Amino acid sequence: MDLDELLELEHRGWRSLCDGTGGDFYGRLMTENGVMVLAHGHVFHRQDVIDSLSEAPPWRTYEITEERIIPLSESSAVLVYRGRAYREGAEPAFTALMSSVYVRRGTEWALAVYQQTPVPEVIDH
Repeated sequence: MDLDELLELEHRGWRSLCDGTGGDFYGRLMTENGVMVLAHGHVFHRQDVIDSLSEAPPWRTYEITEERIIPLSESSAVLVYRGRAYREGAEPAFTALMSSVYVRRGTEWALAVYQQTPVPEVIDH
């Protein structure tokens, strides 16, 4: 199990969200019964993800920090990290703790579950 391999999949996913191809990317990456548990409180099944990302505005840029891998078995692992993403304009960054559960399908990894926990912006007084 290789942190770099799963981290590269996350970067590919984020790049697809920046260039507007997220629906296609996650449609291929997710398992048939995969879900995304999103910060706004919804659980999206694979087709919901494909449909919503096809209409979502792209992210301008993103960063991944504090990444770590938690092996579950020989063919599954969880990648946990802090993500921060920015859209165009003056919107504040979207910051969340994120976890992606990957399972091995043959020689490829597939995304079974993705989950976001928002991290509120800290305001100094």
